[in-house]
This record gives sequence, C-alpha cells and structure tokens, in this order.
Amino acid sequence: MSTSYKKPRSNHPLQRLIKYGHRYRSLIWQAVTCSILNKIFDLAPPVLIGAAVDVVVKRQDSLIAQFGVKDVFGQLLILTVFSVIVWGLESLFQYTYERLWRNLAQNIQHDLRIDAYSHLQNLELAYFEERSTGALLSILNDDINQLERFLDVGANEILQVMTTVIIIGAAFFIAIPGIAWMAMLPIPFIIWGSIAFQKFLAPRYTNVRQKVSLLNSRLSNNLSGITTIKSFTTEDYEIERLRKDSEAYRQSNQKAIALSTAFVPLIRIIILAGFTAILLYGGMEVVEDNLAVGTYSVLVFMTQRLLWPLTRLGQTLDLYQRAMASTNRVMNLLDTPLTIHSGNIAIPVSNIKGEIRINHVTFAYQNRNPVVENLSLEIPAGQTIAIVGSTGSGKSTLVKLLLRLYEIQQGQITLDGVDITEIRLSDLRQGIGLVSQDVFLFHGSVRENIAYGNIQANFEAIVKAAKLAEADDFIMKLPQGYETIVGERGQKLSGGQRQRIAIARAILKDPPILILDEATSAVDNETESAIARSLEKITQNRTTIAIAHRLSTIRHAHCIYVIESGQIIEQGTHEQLLEKQGIYANLWRVQMGLKSLTHQ
Repeated sequence: MSTSYKKPRSNHPLQRLIKYGHRYRSLIWQAVTCSILNKIFDLAPPVLIGAAVDVVVKRQDSLIAQFGVKDVFGQLLILTVFSVIVWGLESLFQYTYERLWRNLAQNIQHDLRIDAYSHLQNLELAYFEERSTGALLSILNDDINQLERFLDVGANEILQVMTTVIIIGAAFFIAIPGIAWMAMLPIPFIIWGSIAFQKFLAPRYTNVRQKVSLLNSRLSNNLSGITTIKSFTTEDYEIERLRKDSEAYRQSNQKAIALSTAFVPLIRIIILAGFTAILLYGGMEVVEDNLAVGTYSVLVFMTQRLLWPLTRLGQTLDLYQRAMASTNRVMNLLDTPLTIHSGNIAIPVSNIKGEIRINHVTFAYQNRNPVVENLSLEIPAGQTIAIVGSTGSGKSTLVKLLLRLYEIQQGQITLDGVDITEIRLSDLRQGIGLVSQDVFLFHGSVRENIAYGNIQANFEAIVKAAKLAEADDFIMKLPQGYETIVGERGQKLSGGQRQRIAIARAILKDPPILILDEATSAVDNETESAIARSLEKITQNRTTIAIAHRLSTIRHAHCIYVIESGQIIEQGTHEQLLEKQGIYANLWRVQMGLKSLTHQ
C-alpha cells in the first residue's frame, strides 16, 4: 500500500516531504539514532589517542592510573580493549545507518513514484493535453531519483555534522572554557554562509529542473516521431533544436555549479582561523602548564574533526537544494486537484442494459467555443446507432463525455436511467468497450495486447476473441504467432492488423456497450470487409455506438445521427436519410462515386 498524502499547511518542500513520509516515522528515528551513535563513536578515537599520550607522558600519574591501574602496560591494554569496542560499535552503527537510510530512500522513492503515477491516472485528459509526456516522465524519474540520492547520503551528513558540533563544542567548553570560543567562532559564520548559499542556490536549481524537463520533452517527442523526422529529412534541424535545449540545461547547471563549488574554498578559509587559534593558544597553555599534553592533543584532533567536516557541507547543500527543487515538482503534481470524481452507485457489468440518454448536453474545451451544444439523443439498449459528420463536428467528443474523460458543462447523460456522474467510474468504464481510430498497442506480445481486455482470460478465450475479430489468420502467420512482439505502439504491425487486435481486445472485454470510433478508417477494403463481418457478430444484442466516415460500414444501424457544429441536423435509418435528400444523402452519393446533389 502506498502512502496517503495530504497537503500540509506549510509550503516548504522539506516539511512537505516529512509530512508525506509519516508512515516511516519509526524507520526515520532508527536511522537518525544510528547516525548519531555512529558519529559519537567516530569521535571517540581522538579521546583514546589523548589518553594514550597521557599514559605515555605521565605513566603512574595518568588519568587512568587514578582508577587503580598503575602499570603502564595495563593502562595501554585497557585503552586497546576500549579501542576495539569503539571501532566495532562505530562499524556496526555505520552498517546499520547506511542500510536504514538507503532502505528509507528506496521506500519513499517507490511510494512517491506509485502515488504520483496513480494520481496522474486519475487526472482528466485536459491535464495531459497541456503538458508534454517528457515533462511528466522527468518528474516520475529524474526528480524522484534526485530525492533518493539526497536521502541516501545528504540526510546522514547533516545529522552527523550537527552531532559533531554539539558534542565537540560541549567538550571544548568543559576542557578549555577560556579558549573554546576560538574553535567555535567560525561555526556561526559557516552556518550563516550555508543558509545564504541555500537561499541563493534554490532558484538556480529550480531552473535546472525546468531545463532538464524541457530537454526530456524534446527527446521523448523526437523518439516518438522518428518516422516523421526521417520522412521529412529534418534530422539536422532536430539535432540543432536538441543542441539548444541541451545547451540551456548545461548553462543552467554551470551557473549553479559555479556557486556551489565556491562554498568549500570559502569555508576552508574560515575553518583555518579556528584551527590555528587552538593550535597556537592551546600550545601556549601547555607550555605554561595550564593544559595537559594529552588534553591538548585531543583538542587539536577534535578541532580538525569539528571543523573539517563542515567543508562537505557545500556538497550536502548541493544535494539538498537539488532534492528540494525536485520535491517541489513531485509534491505539486500530487497536489493537482482532481476535477473528475467517481460516483457512489455501484452497477456491476452484468446488470448494465445499455440504455443511454444524452439530454441537452453542452461542452467546450478550455478557452474554445462549444464543440457540443444543447445536444440530445437516445440510444435504446441493445441497438446500434451511428454518428456521422465532418471532422471537428463533435463526434469523438461525445465518446469522451460518455466515458467521463471530460465533464460536461451543461446537461445530463444517463445510463439505464442513472446519471453517469453518480455511477462509480470503474463500473461505468468497465461497462464500455472502446475501439478507437488511434489504436494504442503496448510493447509486448499479440497475446498480451488482446488479453488487456480481460487480464484474467485464458489462452482459449484470447484465440476465440481473435477469430471473432478476423485476426487469427494473420496472427498465425506472424513469426511467433500469438507470442510475436508487436513493438512500441504496435509499430511492427500494419494499421489493419492493429485495428483487428483492438477489436479482439474489446470482444474479450465483452462489454454491454461497444463504441467504435472510426474503427475502419485506417484499413483497406478487404480488411474493412473482414472487420464488418466480425462487427456484425459482436454487435448483436449489445448497445453499439459507431462513429464513421465510411458510410457503408454503418448503413445497417438502427438509427444514424448526422452532427454538424455539435448539433444534430439529421437522424433516421439509412433509407430514411437517403429519402430526405439532405447532407447524409449527399455524402452517400459522393462516397459511392455518384454526383453529389449539390452539383446536379
């Protein structure tokens, strides 16, 4: 189960991410605890070194000797045992925190990708029409992977730096309160510089993510349209366009890199001040017998351990800013509101009769004139109706409205007397089989593509559906028969072959309502005849809506509607419409090779 995400009140990406990962709270605390414990034991060796120096210099007067162990060998043996324990625990907690952080990164990455994709699937078609596939892929892949990289490394780095500052800072003020401030003095400047860099870098990394999104869009579009590119010999033109997008991405990255790489050298200069202060003033305290040699060696080591990790803060901030820019893009996708909501009425497919009523429906695409305007028609259960009209008249839009791929703006559509907005979306769409003009086949075998109509179907049912669709003959002639790979979007098959596989897929689904949207538009006459024979069988006792330019394929429909500019201007059977001598009759005569009435 993926996480359920609710938009938090804060707009900060880190808080949004923490809110999203609330289900992993226990795992996060385990990882945080192990990171802190690892750093504590990692800071112990300098203390042991200082104790060893103390033993060698003071011998029977060392700190350990005060606990009753006067023998130098015994004191060193105790330090050796402690060293083994410390190094063992440090290694154990490093293994544990790395495993925990990486598993956390993988879990959140997995949940984000699944949740983001699931949310995308629930968005209306208009959302996809306004965005490129490449841009969405950039979010689902690049941005989520960027976040994973930060959780793998950056989160632990930040925790360990904070632990180092707190522990060593406390140790300094206990051991040398007089000069501890010298070692700690650079830290506020480093933190201030880090925050300033973070704010300065944030918009630059946002720009980087936008540029890579545009680059991915270009690549995705070009790979999808490679046939068009080759046929128009625009390879050089596309390379130049890609070069411009890639150059914009490169320059955007270079600007961010120029700033992020300047961080470490600047921080080193600040660190040098703190290190030299302890080296100089601490050494003088030893000379004046105000500080033990062992304590001084510990402080020198600790100063290096305190300040030097801060140089990595630049790389960590770099990861952090990239991750936060990506987090914003992913969370903004998850925050995109759904405009099409499922109804609550459950109607099993077996109970759907298929009576459809479209009552005074008006619909317009965003910022455009109405495509369908005050349109009404009735489709009795079990009958075949046809819709014809010129391109852009609103035929295919009606199909999208019936499937609730878009929401109507006025009017009502009912299925068996129930408003389709009140029916569960899954039930509504499960009851409708669509064979579209633009057939989409997935990269996989013929068998898998037919089985998409009913994933649980056995092979015998798949073959039966293929035979009904007049597809079995050509499938068996393919190199591997039903196991032949069709290629991306079915590019290894002809248009007619793809169309028949799509029909087989719809047959296997066995829906009470069948929609044929220009199902024979891309086939030759022989294939059209084969499809017509199969359609004659599968439309029996099934509500069928056929949208067609070829009038010969719908002449036997119970009723034919002629649509122009989103309104019905003629309706009747084939014979009735011919008798009217109107637009339909004119179209029929043109397609039959006769003179149109307007030229008589």
